[in-house]
Amino acid sequence: MVDLEQVAVEHAARAAESPHGRSSHLVLHDGVLRQTVIALTAGTSLDEHNAPVAASLQVLHGRVSLTIAGRLQELSAGQLHPVPQERHGLLAHVDSVVLLTAVTV
Repeated sequence: MVDLEQVAVEHAARAAESPHGRSSHLVLHDGVLRQTVIALTAGTSLDEHNAPVAASLQVLHGRVSLTIAGRLQELSAGQLHPVPQERHGLLAHVDSVVLLTAVTV
């Protein structure tokens, strides 16, 4: 069993110490299902990248925006949002931790 709160706190601390302002950890890999905790410091972003077959983003701590074709979809702690089936990025407005759930093929 994974304690998401503990993993979130641990990776938030690692992100704060990282020169790139981020840290991630694959917490579950079961066939095509993957869940990854991603911690980002305030102002840190993940560049645009292609979407997996299906995915969702749950904000565990903080406030982030999915960046999609120049638009921002802001999400706060406790919110769950599907990841769009188009190129997208992620921007942390404050120190944040998210859980990315993805289905890959």
